Amino acid sequence: MADEYLAGCKAGDLLWQPTSERIEKSGTTEFRLWVNAEYQQQLMDYNALWRWSLSDAAVFWEAIWRFYDIAPGQAYQQVLACSDMPGARWFEGAELNFAEYLLRQGDRGDIARAAIIAESESVAPISLSWCELREQVVRLASYLRNAGVLPGDRVVAYMPMSVEVVVALLASASVGAVWSSCSPDFGAKGVVERFEQIQPKIIFAVSAYRYNGKAFARSAELLTIVQSISSLTELIYLPWGDAAEPVLPEGLKECKVTLWCDCLSWSDITYETFRFEAVPFSAPLWIMYSSGTTGIPKGIVHSQGGVLVEFVKYAWLHDDVNPQSIKFFVTTTGWAMFNILLGGMMAGAAVVVYDGCPTYPNHDRLWDLCERHRVSYFGANPSYVNSLIQARYSPCVKHNLQSVKTIALTGSPSAPETFAWFYQHVHWDLHIISMSGGTDICSAFVAGSPDLTVYAGEIQCACLGVDVRVLDEKGQILPVSENGELVIAQPIPSMPLYFWADPQNERYHDSYFAEFSGLWRHGDLIRLTEHGGYVISGRSDATLNRFGVRIGTAEIYRAIESLPQIKDSLIVSLELPGARFYMPLFIVLQEGYELTDDLISETRRTLSQQCSPRHVPDKVYVVDEVPYTLTGKKMEVPIKKLLLGVAAEKALNKGAIANPLAMNYFMELAGQLQLTDGEV
Repeated sequence: MADEYLAGCKAGDLLWQPTSERIEKSGTTEFRLWVNAEYQQQLMDYNALWRWSLSDAAVFWEAIWRFYDIAPGQAYQQVLACSDMPGARWFEGAELNFAEYLLRQGDRGDIARAAIIAESESVAPISLSWCELREQVVRLASYLRNAGVLPGDRVVAYMPMSVEVVVALLASASVGAVWSSCSPDFGAKGVVERFEQIQPKIIFAVSAYRYNGKAFARSAELLTIVQSISSLTELIYLPWGDAAEPVLPEGLKECKVTLWCDCLSWSDITYETFRFEAVPFSAPLWIMYSSGTTGIPKGIVHSQGGVLVEFVKYAWLHDDVNPQSIKFFVTTTGWAMFNILLGGMMAGAAVVVYDGCPTYPNHDRLWDLCERHRVSYFGANPSYVNSLIQARYSPCVKHNLQSVKTIALTGSPSAPETFAWFYQHVHWDLHIISMSGGTDICSAFVAGSPDLTVYAGEIQCACLGVDVRVLDEKGQILPVSENGELVIAQPIPSMPLYFWADPQNERYHDSYFAEFSGLWRHGDLIRLTEHGGYVISGRSDATLNRFGVRIGTAEIYRAIESLPQIKDSLIVSLELPGARFYMPLFIVLQEGYELTDDLISETRRTLSQQCSPRHVPDKVYVVDEVPYTLTGKKMEVPIKKLLLGVAAEKALNKGAIANPLAMNYFMELAGQLQLTDGEV
């Protein structure tokens, strides 16, 4: 284990360059050469293509529509009827269907090849071919249509990562219904907060799952969910793990209960005879949710057409997947990466879905899966990689991973050492994509290109069609290496249609457009690098601003969690009256260590040297756990509000916390802190 290699890797170090052969065979090159021929351009590389994509957004997205044959035979009145943000209108007059286009990609190769590969702690592995996937989707869609599901009706799922949840999503889209999902590790309160506001007609659900070798019964939660949502007319129950039969009928009142298998056997309709619901480009496809850390989660509505064209662009031109690819991302159905994972299928790629703990029964779990299925694209949260680094685990020692060509990282900022680890412990020829975007657009604003160089800790580029700016608080463009707000200056099709139950778009406007009129402020603290890439160092609303020096929390975590004694950490800066600050650091210790004066000194010295002398914590606290959201983000802002004296019911929403007991410490501390003009 060459730890010195990791320690020696510095931000901005060159780690990988694509070969000329890889560039020539990339989807980006194929598309760029076609653009040159069709639009009389002379675009020589990715950066030229990106600049062209911004010069006329309507022409760029028209090129995507044409080259990838989005809706054969369909005409539209205008590509971009209005470019206002919010309010942009795309491809008006065109009708299409998200699921129909996705399933059509099975024709890009042998229809008998795998479309979905699923593994789980709860059930036996399964694989569906494109032919089998089509059959199951249209049969389930026919059942939904017969059950009275109409275009615009909501269909929801309380399901794990599985073949079945993919089939259910595509069946819902096939009939024009609006999809939404939560994973079964969500508590009943969190699920009801999300689903009750959108008034679904049908729910797909399980009543048990396994994680890290332990069984979790969810019958009580499922009963609460169904009884709390009066609009539900039917529960479609999927036996899962130890729960082989539905156990809830007596408590469901007017809600019908149907077994999954009965839905699929209800009709013998075929893919060739099924009628997909043609809907307007702007028809809603699914509803995703804000984290809901300080209130009821906001329902973010995306369009069928907007997500379709964005997924097509991203799959071919950023992920660089194709019909021979096998794409895998570690996620749950409650995180946007579930939806984004399916985007790979827009290029005919197979996807792998995994239900369970990534390190159960040991750290080999996911790498064994990658080797057996010859995964070409592997995606995970950087925190997973950090756990492997701390465990001194090296997958290439036991596994042949030469099939892996692309690594994708998202969910939190990736440190240079994280990049370096893959080259040392998987193999040297890897395209590493770090990306940022997520739930708001169901894609990325900044990500990767297979044609560009990989530098340690850097996101390679702004995505095609995405006009990324780095602005200061006055709206001025910042120079290279200065932290500022991530701002988008032109619309893209997958920006939300609206927020649910926000008829005047007030919450939508306040979330993205209140800071800079007519520009989308995403809320990330970002800087442009000398290589033309980007570094995100945390959320801008959690920025540590001390004496005019701004630093992102990710930079603090990278430094502090490099210490062998520290397992996890969280830091906030509390701005107090009289231009004072109080910056507490909370750490989770590795087993066998305790907080000593020497460790406190080492912590402060590390932060002073690697970050800034101004960002040395005022006090170090030991906690058992750091509170995380259900999508794996540290709850910095709610804790900051709590410690500043905001009432708990206003500062946080316990239904949005993955580990709610972890918040008890901070609630008690908030009652003890006396942030007065005297000493803290």
